[in-house]
Amino acid sequence: MAPGQHLQEQEQSVAKLADILAAMATQSRLRIVRLLLSAHPDGMVVGEIQHELGISPSTLSHHLDKLKNEEVVTVERHGTFLRYRANAPVIRDLLGFFFSECCTRNAVIDARELILEPCCSPAGSPASIVKTSKGREP
Repeated sequence: MAPGQHLQEQEQSVAKLADILAAMATQSRLRIVRLLLSAHPDGMVVGEIQHELGISPSTLSHHLDKLKNEEVVTVERHGTFLRYRANAPVIRDLLGFFFSECCTRNAVIDARELILEPCCSPAGSPASIVKTSKGREP
């Protein structure tokens, strides 16, 4: 590898992740991604997403296009329906970027202490708080 090539590749990777974050930087798009992650790997057709989130068809189309352009979601045509899926490897890379330094330097986040609660509590209500192994909120 040529000198400086690794640094250039890292910068391109960070730029791509910044574009992904920008694409997800609205409440509606975050809700769409979260919903599609909950439907993984099957995904959902546009009508299901619209019904679940209450977003108008034109607005939903705009948001899905933004997410598709940054490869946060994938789309597949089935007859007259479009099925969208969360692009799990892209989201995994994004999360990996944030946690890649967690066990080095100042260890501001100790990944070994993070426990993600199940997506639903026994009563069926969303449980969305990330807690440490000691049961505290971060």
